[in-house]
Amino acid sequence: MSLSELPVRSFMDEVASDSPAPGGGSVAGMEAAVGAALGVMVARLTQGRRKYAEFAEHAAEAGKTLDALRTRMLDAMERDCQAFNTVSAAFGLPKGTDEEKVRRSEAIQEGLKGCTRTPLELMELCSEALTAVTSMLGRCNDTCASDLGVAALSLRTALQGAWLNVCINIAALKDKAFAEECRKKGEALLARAIPEAERCYAEVLKMSGAA
Repeated sequence: MSLSELPVRSFMDEVASDSPAPGGGSVAGMEAAVGAALGVMVARLTQGRRKYAEFAEHAAEAGKTLDALRTRMLDAMERDCQAFNTVSAAFGLPKGTDEEKVRRSEAIQEGLKGCTRTPLELMELCSEALTAVTSMLGRCNDTCASDLGVAALSLRTALQGAWLNVCINIAALKDKAFAEECRKKGEALLARAIPEAERCYAEVLKMSGAA
């Protein structure tokens, strides 16, 4: 059974076990999907209500985008766990001869690249989702304001969690050009997405009367 098909408690038990996978990368994927799902909920609760009729079309589009991203985030969650298992298997390869050592090292390095690509992809998905979520600020059902805020915070947590996984893997890469490319891409995503999440949180606080 895939991680996304597990009941919530079973997923938590898997994370809490002494197995290193699913770990932080998969949890970041789940957190991202939860944030996107909340955004979809807000979009759907905005549609079909006379008071918010002028926002219905935009809510429908945002909800469609977020629902598609949610599916891709869950896929990234699964692949993150698989990538880790691939690296673990590579570390277990024989290293008795020089040829075996070379093959083992190459397998580990290729596996680490896979472990870098998946969280970097998740960062991109989170950034896209944050744009869709923040686009509903002031254009959604007022009673869902806090839900929109939680969606943004969940996506921010997932984004930064994925970044930690990128960082830990590129530090071990011998391909410095690839590592630097991933670092720059990740930093650019952080620079674009984090302010969006912060703006959403601040605006929701204002809407709630707390700020």
